Amino acid sequence: MTKKKNLSFGILTLACISAFGTSTAASPAHMTVVGKANPPIGHYEFCRTYVNECTGSYTDLGPIALTEPLWKAMLEVNYTVNSSITPLTDLEIFGVEERWAYPRSVGDCEDYALLKRKMLIDRGFSPSDLLLTVVLQPNGEGHAVLTVRTDHGDFILDNMRDRVLLWSDTEYTYLKRQASDQPSRWVKLRDGRAVAVASVSSN
Repeated sequence: MTKKKNLSFGILTLACISAFGTSTAASPAHMTVVGKANPPIGHYEFCRTYVNECTGSYTDLGPIALTEPLWKAMLEVNYTVNSSITPLTDLEIFGVEERWAYPRSVGDCEDYALLKRKMLIDRGFSPSDLLLTVVLQPNGEGHAVLTVRTDHGDFILDNMRDRVLLWSDTEYTYLKRQASDQPSRWVKLRDGRAVAVASVSSN
């Protein structure tokens, strides 16, 4: 990482550290799971290719205890992937509408999320706390992010921003995410926020 990037990351850390462990009654720290959901077709096909990453089940011990080193790891991985991968659509990359894959230099939103998940697992995070998540943007377009479950709340790693925010501090409508006990299974989410998500700033 260059000196310039180190400076940028230091500023990013200061900007994000205020989110560490904060939540209010109007902004619940954790998402609410309300039932089963069908996996996105892209993830279903990803699991057919990367069979070992989607088989079996996890022992869900609950959200990870968020320490300062783990928080810094989340910030660093989010920043590193965002700054090293050029955004392109699956149609531009593969010539198809939807394909989930690990990116090397270019990728779509779900590719960023897949790589971040892999990198955090390599850093010691439990796979049961790293959940691919499908959301709607305020303009109605679909989007994919990575949710990191912690005892301080569910945090979002997003290719559209370098800041790591609580899910309830983003502008998205949350639809579904991976189950915490089985990587191939998905669950439906209910947005329990009192304030409309569309009114939240997308800083």
